[in-house]
Amino acid sequence: MTPSSPVDRRHFVQLGTLAAAAALLPNAARAAAAAAAPVGAPYTLPALPYGLAALEPHIDQATMAVHHGKHHAAYITNLNTALASAPELATRPLDKLLATLPAVPDETLRTTLRNHGGGHWNHDFFWQTLTPPAESGQPSAALAAAIEGSFESVEGFKKAFGEAATKRFGSGWAWLIAQEGKLKITSTPNQDNPLMQGIVPAADLGTPLLGLDVWEHAYYLHYQNRRPDYIAAWWNIVNWPAVSARFAAARG
Repeated sequence: MTPSSPVDRRHFVQLGTLAAAAALLPNAARAAAAAAAPVGAPYTLPALPYGLAALEPHIDQATMAVHHGKHHAAYITNLNTALASAPELATRPLDKLLATLPAVPDETLRTTLRNHGGGHWNHDFFWQTLTPPAESGQPSAALAAAIEGSFESVEGFKKAFGEAATKRFGSGWAWLIAQEGKLKITSTPNQDNPLMQGIVPAADLGTPLLGLDVWEHAYYLHYQNRRPDYIAAWWNIVNWPAVSARFAAARG
């Protein structure tokens, strides 16, 4: 299809340029991110547990290359830079650090940790939540029973989760969390997550089981502004064994 206006043509060219650049990233992205990290930096870009094209046709290779090799890598770089000025925090597990952000007295540092520490944790969690379509599987019997108890059916849960993801204004995440022995759907803005006590409202705190990135960089190359189409396709690549294992751990 040929773009019909100068603005459309520019946008079309921009998307094509991004996609072409992304094709060059798979072999170099992780090495470049590691090379850019200061010696002894606490965090490096984690390898994906599958190939960049493994989630197609639901998430395309170009999007994965940019999302993982550029966006996620940038969160790590900025997180390491912030922690260089606070080495006492660099030794803390990231989930524990994010759960106690209000205890960080420096507001600028706290905001950086919230945005970029949250960005790193959320993306690492997200990659582990995805898997090639043939390996997606189904919720465990225990998780399926809990979902049915909270949302009447798995399909009812998917509908409610999709609505939360669609209605999240701007950039952010949709979550399934375990909260006081029950399942709950919530969403957070930007790179916030349900671990962030004192940052996220108490009603949205809990143990993350499933998370969906609805920032435009997660889907725009392929789906443009069709976020609902991205959400619908995403269910085909959810790593249900991993989500079920998280649920089992949350139950103790």
